[in-house]
Amino acid sequence: MIKTPSITRLLFFSITWFVIACSDDNNPPPVVEKVLVESVKIESRTAQQLKTLVQFSGRDIDPSIMKYNVNTYRVTYKTTYKGDEIVASGVIALPFTTDQVGMVSVQHGTIVQQTDAPSAQGAGSFDLVVYAAMASSGFIVVVPDMIGFGQSKNIFHPYYVEEAIAQAIVDNVRAAAELAEDDDVSFNNRLFLAGYSEGGYATMAAHKAIEAEPIKDIDLVASFPAAGGYDIQAMQHYIFNQDQYPQPYYLAYVARSYQLYYEKSGLLADFFNEPYVSRIPNLFDGITSAGNINVQLSNRMGELIREDLRLNLDTDTRYAYIRNAFAENSLTDWAPSIPMYMYHGQQDTTVPYENSVTTYQKLIANGTSAETLKFIPLPGKDHTTGIDPYIDDVIKKMQQLK
Repeated sequence: MIKTPSITRLLFFSITWFVIACSDDNNPPPVVEKVLVESVKIESRTAQQLKTLVQFSGRDIDPSIMKYNVNTYRVTYKTTYKGDEIVASGVIALPFTTDQVGMVSVQHGTIVQQTDAPSAQGAGSFDLVVYAAMASSGFIVVVPDMIGFGQSKNIFHPYYVEEAIAQAIVDNVRAAAELAEDDDVSFNNRLFLAGYSEGGYATMAAHKAIEAEPIKDIDLVASFPAAGGYDIQAMQHYIFNQDQYPQPYYLAYVARSYQLYYEKSGLLADFFNEPYVSRIPNLFDGITSAGNINVQLSNRMGELIREDLRLNLDTDTRYAYIRNAFAENSLTDWAPSIPMYMYHGQQDTTVPYENSVTTYQKLIANGTSAETLKFIPLPGKDHTTGIDPYIDDVIKKMQQLK
């Protein structure tokens, strides 16, 4: 004879199941989607090899800080661009150790050629040696290609577009944490950010984004942005007021980036004179070098830029969309609460020293304390010669803070 459960028993079990299912203590934690897609080892280096290479390089870095052997990987990871999921790429260097280690994300400066992307560097390249040397001192080193290079080369690089740049960095950091876990590297959850020129801008953009929305289980300790042109409106005023500017491709790069990102088809025609309006779309092809792009432009601002724009950009409603794009991507509307060390060469006229000075002043005026935000001038250094002393000092500071 088949026994039928009583209504009372059914009700009891139903209520019990409902209470258990609805209990906060028994709810599984939300699933965090993985972002790492693939990792491929590029090379391995011993600590001794790295010490020797750094000593030969002449850098002011104590070789004794390099303790660990390092594996360097080319990685792909998921990120978002204008609301759509895409796959981006970068380089991650992992120290081979059971000790707990920190992480540093290093943002590269302005590049236009696909062969200059970090993930395009082959085994033995000096760039990979530098990343491995940093990793050997006790850091997981993350180097995003940035959207527009490597795996995402079908997208035009969003040059000086705050949101897109910051998101690619944040997701590469997440991918690095996943790779470290997969390789049994113990990450202590302490993150640093560093970068020079566009990399300085990208570093500050990522710092701002992480303060606004922290990365789960990762604590930003400090950032080190350098020579970044953070105030794009001020950069525009500076360049427009020059009779000659030695790097006109910077201006064309920003304009082409904003034209495509904001889908403003008439931006180049509003900005430049012919024949430059017609030339610019074909110059940023991922093959032509920055020097050769400059040759196709003019370093005379009166010849390159439309006179009406130079005179009326700040006031004419016709150009409001350009003003708004510059304002939206200028990093002067916030107040960092996590330590930031800003660097800039005092003789820099490519990205003018004054741009960092006024950005620093604006962030202080916004409420950041001078204890949190430090400004470090590099006396006698320009945009090129400021790089080495910046790198050397950042490595020392990270060793102290890690």
